[in-house]
Amino acid sequence: MPNTNRALPIRSLLERERHGVLCTLSRKMEGWPFGSVTPYALSAANEPILLMSGLAEHTQNVLGDARVSLFVQDSAALENPQAGARVTLLCRAEPVPEDESPDRPDREDARDRFLARFPDAASLFELGDFRLFKLRPERVRYIGGFGEMYWLAGGDLAS
Repeated sequence: MPNTNRALPIRSLLERERHGVLCTLSRKMEGWPFGSVTPYALSAANEPILLMSGLAEHTQNVLGDARVSLFVQDSAALENPQAGARVTLLCRAEPVPEDESPDRPDREDARDRFLARFPDAASLFELGDFRLFKLRPERVRYIGGFGEMYWLAGGDLAS
């Protein structure tokens, strides 16, 4: 099956769900994995967009080491999660540039996409402590249920 076909169920799962578990490498606990539940939106290239507080432990971890993973599972399969679809995206987290220019509309697009999914987050943008990050997938592990599992390159998610 071509990778574009294999990316379809992953894109569908990411679009359908709204929260995942962000895993970062802890700065305080000497590189141990650190998991946080986080809401996400998607960029036009199907890259997760996160809104993170500078005070949050996971944000401090990302600023120390940009390697992260985002785990997303099918919430309809919570009674039997191993039978449902799930995906782990191995990514590099990068801040969305604060400076907006006509040739680089990243910040406004990311903000609009995040607010379209989470309108209640509008007040967080006013606090000044919150910042948008994009997760750039490098590798993706998908499990669609028993016997259906594969790896993809991160770029295969772009539509």
